Amino acid sequence: MKFRLLSIVFVGLVCLPLLAPKLVSQDDDSAPTKADDAARQTEMSSSKDTRIDISPPRDDVKNHPNSSVPTVDSDEAPSDTDEMHPWDPHKAAKDIEVGDYYFKRKNYRGALERYKDALVYKPNDAVANFRLAECEEKMGNSADATQHYEAYLKILPEGPFAADAQKALDRLKPTAHK
Repeated sequence: MKFRLLSIVFVGLVCLPLLAPKLVSQDDDSAPTKADDAARQTEMSSSKDTRIDISPPRDDVKNHPNSSVPTVDSDEAPSDTDEMHPWDPHKAAKDIEVGDYYFKRKNYRGALERYKDALVYKPNDAVANFRLAECEEKMGNSADATQHYEAYLKILPEGPFAADAQKALDRLKPTAHK
């Protein structure tokens, strides 16, 4: 019994793999061949084979004479912007928060710089303008304080600090012209 089991296992492990290709090729006519593999390879494409042609048409210069790209360096190229400012309202809010910290501790110079930084990151921030005006007023710069109070009222004429800004403007107007 053990011998018979071993012989079946031997035939299964050794002989069957040797006979399998012949059985498959005789019974199945749709088995892949080398020609099928080559055809499948030509259907597949790499990115090098499928590049998009972005060159202009032959008569493009004649049909569109003013559409050429200037050949000047990027440093010399004309621009409608003089400089770039970062737009980061989160950083501006953090600068206002730190400025408030300094203002409460009567460090007006530190608060002033933080409010100015907030206006760099968010130029028309109403709160930063109002707080900056308060700092300028505390430091004795009435002309600058007047300018920032007016900027606040221009941004938020009915804002939460509008009444305070208007009172400060009434108080500072006579001294601003001295």
